This record gives sequence, structure tokens and C-alpha cells, in this order.
Amino acid sequence: MIGPYETPLFAKNGWLTNLSKQFIASDPGYNASDLLPPIAKSLSYKGDLYAVPFYGESSMMFYNKTLFAKAGLTMPQHPTWAQIQTFAAKLNQPGKTSGICLRGLAGWGDNMAALDTVVNTFGGQWFNMNWKPQLTSPAFVNAANFYVNLVRRYGEPGASNDSFNQLLTLYGQGKCAMWYDATVAATSIATTYPSVFAQTGYALAPVNLTKSSGWLWTWALGIPQGVSNSGAAWKFVSWATSKQYDQLVAAKYGWSAVPPGTRTSLYSDPQYQQAAKAFASITLASINSVDPEHATLNPVPYVGIQYVDIPQFESLGLTVAQGISGAIAGTESVSQALQAGQSAAAQYTPAQLSGG
Repeated sequence: MIGPYETPLFAKNGWLTNLSKQFIASDPGYNASDLLPPIAKSLSYKGDLYAVPFYGESSMMFYNKTLFAKAGLTMPQHPTWAQIQTFAAKLNQPGKTSGICLRGLAGWGDNMAALDTVVNTFGGQWFNMNWKPQLTSPAFVNAANFYVNLVRRYGEPGASNDSFNQLLTLYGQGKCAMWYDATVAATSIATTYPSVFAQTGYALAPVNLTKSSGWLWTWALGIPQGVSNSGAAWKFVSWATSKQYDQLVAAKYGWSAVPPGTRTSLYSDPQYQQAAKAFASITLASINSVDPEHATLNPVPYVGIQYVDIPQFESLGLTVAQGISGAIAGTESVSQALQAGQSAAAQYTPAQLSGG
């Protein structure tokens, strides 16, 4: 099980089976054309699929409509980060309800997933077109300070230890007035915290200088190149990512529990539309609004929204993530965190980073 970060890199190295040529072409029942275009593209290399999605997601803002109404606030469908900061300040009740809940746990796919979307819409980027690191640029510094200050002032206590599961619990317990995270959280809230789900509203990922800012991710299944039982593997992979699997989940657990974000047909299914009417359309709009090839304000030499499609990012992303987590915990400054990331990135030559 891999994602959009690994799939093209692994395919380029010859580690994955070309699913389009080896299996999908001879399996018309799989109907790969039904896959959501942004999701399918993120799992492709040179136009062919090398993994297929179990579920897909972007990011969006969840908010408690009851708390908003009590505070006399109205969430726009397209909020700015400045508006979110204002809302968080008004909604924050220390010891009772946090104005906003955000990821703080160190990881390139944890706190950096959320922070990178803020960096992008604030005009920041990891590298310029010459592969020179930009982590200490004014835009990147401004975005990181904004994020850290937002969670330190109005976020949940102990935020440096929190990722998706911790925040889902806090939001489900009514301890977060707002929560910015993966669109798939809507499914989790609906199936786990029905009373809070009934009070939940949804808005697109907040922006600053760009028109959209949501991330793009999918957990997908691939088949290693050269395995002897690839046919059996495809039998499982194609079933687990099929429309038939969705029907099975719906029959057993209800339509709101069906893995979202993979197939266009799911969003035109009347039963799913009825069960997931609160969040289906905004989830689809969020996924369709993203463009990993043009996620930043200015041109960059890489693809990716909440990651950079280079092998070195797994290490570089973690370095910065650890520093940001420390800044949230108050053990170091944002400046120190970004300087460490800048120094780590500067150890690679442009040729190494670009794969040249």
C-alpha cells in the first residue's frame, strides 16, 4: 500500500508492475476510466497506472455549526486563513474548547501535510526553479510562524503529539470548534461520532494568495515488479478497489462508510448521495480543485502539494517536521527549525535533487 509520493518514484525505478499494460487493458470490468482524474493522475507514471486507489482525499475545514451559531459567526465556503484565525480567536475557550485543532505530530505526512498547504498558499515553496532551498525565504517563514502561532494560541493542548486519530477523537468529543484535516475525516465522524456529525459543517481548505490550497493523497495498492503471483495479486487489488467492494461495504456498514474519493460513479450513486449528502459534494469539489503540478504561487521544479516528489523529501520533510513540532511545543523557535531544514536541503546538489 503506497501513495502518490512513492508511486511515480517507484515506477521510475522499475519497482512496480505497470497495471495499465499488464492487467487493466485486459480487464474491461475494472473500468479504470471511472477513477477520479486527479487521483488516477497522481498514481501514474508516463501516463500509465502503477497503483490503484483504495480511497482518496484532499483537505478541508470541519467546523461545529452549533458553536459558530452561539458565537454569531458564519463560515464561508471559501475561507481565508485570516478569517480562520479570527474565528479561532473568538471560539477559543481554554480548558473547554479549542478554537481550532491542527496537526502537530512530527512527520512529513503528519504536521507537514497541513503546514505545506499553508506554505503554498502563503507564497512559499521548498525549492526555486534552480533547486535552491527556500525554507528561510520570507514567505515560508511567514507561513510557518502563522501555523505555529495559530495552534499555540488557539489550538488543542499538547498539539505537538497530535495527528489525525488524536484530532478525530478531540473533534468527536466536541473539544474543537474547527478542525483542518483530510476530507476522509467526514466519513470517520459520520460513523464514529453521529451526534457531532449532525452539528458539523464543511468548508474548502483555507487560502491566502492562491485560489485553492487543499492537499491530495490516496492510499493505493500496487504490485511489485517481477513477483511470481502477480495475477493473484491483481485479483485482490482489483476487487479491493472496485465498485463491487463499495457495494459490499455499503451492504455491511452503510453507504456513509464506503471509502471515498476514488470513483466518479460513487458520487452519482443516489444511495451514496443520500447517505453522504452532508459532505459528498464538498469532498469531490476539494479533490477536483487541486493541481499537484501547480500548487504554489510561483513556478517550482517539482510536483506535489504536501510533499516534494524527490527521494530526499522523506528525510528533509521529517527534519523540518521535527523542528516545527518542537516550535509548537515551545522547545525551539520556528527560525531554528527552518534553518535546520535549509541546511539539510543545501547538502544536496541541484543535480542530485532533480535526478540529473
